[in-house]
Amino acid sequence: MLGTSGLGKAYGGRTLFEGVSLQLNRGSRYGLVGANGSGKTTFMRVLAGDEPATDGSVSLPASARMSVLRQDRFLDDDQRILDVAMMGDEVVWSAMTEQRRAIEAGGAATERVADLEDRIRAHDGYTLEARASAILEGLGIPVPSHRDPLGTLSGGFKLRVLLAQVLLGGADVLLLDEPTNHLEILSIRWLDRFLSGYDGCALVISHDQRFLDNVATHILDVDYETITLYTGNYSTFHVEKQAIRERKEAGVARAEKIIAEKRAFVERFGAKATKAKQAQSRLKQIEKIEVEELASTSRREPHFRFEPERPSGKEVLEVKGISKSFGDNHVLSDVSMVVRRGEKIAVIGPNGLGKSTLLKIVMDRLAPDSGTVRWGHEVRAGYFAQDHKELLDDPATTPLDYLWAAVPTQSTSYVRGQLGRMLFSGDDVQKRVGALSGGEAARLVFCRIIVERPNVLVLDEPTNHRDLEAIHALAAALRAYEGTIVFVSHDRWFVSELATRILEVTPEGPRDFTGTYAEYLERCNDDHLDGDAVVLRAKKAKVAAPADTTSWEEQKRRRNRQKDLPARRDRALAAIEAAEARRKAIHARFEEPGFFERTLRGDVAALPAEDRDLGATIEARMAEWEELEKELALTAP
Repeated sequence: MLGTSGLGKAYGGRTLFEGVSLQLNRGSRYGLVGANGSGKTTFMRVLAGDEPATDGSVSLPASARMSVLRQDRFLDDDQRILDVAMMGDEVVWSAMTEQRRAIEAGGAATERVADLEDRIRAHDGYTLEARASAILEGLGIPVPSHRDPLGTLSGGFKLRVLLAQVLLGGADVLLLDEPTNHLEILSIRWLDRFLSGYDGCALVISHDQRFLDNVATHILDVDYETITLYTGNYSTFHVEKQAIRERKEAGVARAEKIIAEKRAFVERFGAKATKAKQAQSRLKQIEKIEVEELASTSRREPHFRFEPERPSGKEVLEVKGISKSFGDNHVLSDVSMVVRRGEKIAVIGPNGLGKSTLLKIVMDRLAPDSGTVRWGHEVRAGYFAQDHKELLDDPATTPLDYLWAAVPTQSTSYVRGQLGRMLFSGDDVQKRVGALSGGEAARLVFCRIIVERPNVLVLDEPTNHRDLEAIHALAAALRAYEGTIVFVSHDRWFVSELATRILEVTPEGPRDFTGTYAEYLERCNDDHLDGDAVVLRAKKAKVAAPADTTSWEEQKRRRNRQKDLPARRDRALAAIEAAEARRKAIHARFEEPGFFERTLRGDVAALPAEDRDLGATIEARMAEWEELEKELALTAP
């Protein structure tokens, strides 16, 4: 459906990609991945016709319609939210707009009104409002808000309206640049399901691995100054690409080893008359060996390593009765929790319920309306804000000076070395902080956190503006971190990799669960692929499972008991089998010829007593085994 032939794009002397010939088909969904700055968005802009290619061409059938999610579009804040979404179906919207004007004109316009009526009906136009409303609701914009002006929404929610507009159009080709930006987990799940049922051709840029694994049927990898097509989702691509690279590197190594061996022979025996012929033969063989020149990857992975200077006390943080409102908007109500050393707590939930507000209150960057925050003994907290540029106080300073201010006694080489681990090298360390991209600013803030060596990390959307390689590196470093982490994230893969405890913020209050994200989904009977079920559950929150109000110690004791159930069941069975074997041996001894004659009277009397005790033991163990089996059945997923 959408094709490219010899497509290339360069800026000055820098080539982003070249020689790209692809055929993107209906019914397939392509995840476009690559390092930040590698050319993903540029490639999409070339496909959309927003930017010319340096070489090659793009082809699309004349009858095919393309819809593009552009995050830099001008929006009229006075328009109704529903109307902006409905504009996505250009054919119906233009017909309805013209029909309305024709009716207002009256008279001679009657015939034109009838023609427009036929067009609207032919394109299912009278369901447009219902379809637009359903998509808006799926993306987290409630029905009562649909007739409000667009200006009543924040920037992130305006982008949701744009996404709804693109999805509504019924286009044959969808080009979506970071559609999961500003979406919370519920809306991302809904988008998973929508795109999985889309029968056109979709091309999606995303840094959300779980989203790509759920949605993509193919991956387009922007690397090595070209774009390579892989079949399968992101996880499949990641394994396949690594295997291909390893095979190529092994092939180059083998070729270089053969060349080295032949060259060594020539150098050793080339001057000897008896070996001259063999030496010349080997020289000719060397000339025929082709060593593939492997292109350098554009992917660069920062090296995170978080090490606390000293451990904190056992009780890290106590939040008690925190409430916060902004005018009539009540975002937090009576939130309480205790954080203990070593926990990795994911704060999740829909946007607008105060997740970031809670972190700001904890870090004393915002005052609560009521409640208290108390940090524990020897706690040193590092903070990563969602708008992390707010942590870069002076936009005129440089990365070098910004980091040095945190460790003024360290040498230049140490500071430059730390910046180098975060991919700041050469003149990069002298850039103005205000000129850094979102990803560069995020790396700089993390670099400062690393050198400050806190024992608690408070992180608000730490995966924003980061490519997948950086997200993987960050997750690995945080898993290895021996301190405590409280973090907000909408990245399901990241939460799954890291969290040992889940705090879900809901309209009815927080739901606190000690366990991983996978265990939390199991406890909620929630399938992350089933967007409709999740949205329905959110609507019926009042009858959802109540928050677990038991103490942390009791939750831990209960979890430990559940984990120990299989082992306890096995021990009970082993005890039963051992007791039965011993009873069988006793009975066998009684039946041996001459047993009573050759056995001491005391031993003869002791065996029946042991037999009775074993019978009682077997009975008790059987009762224990039955109870354990019942518990296991109740806790089974």
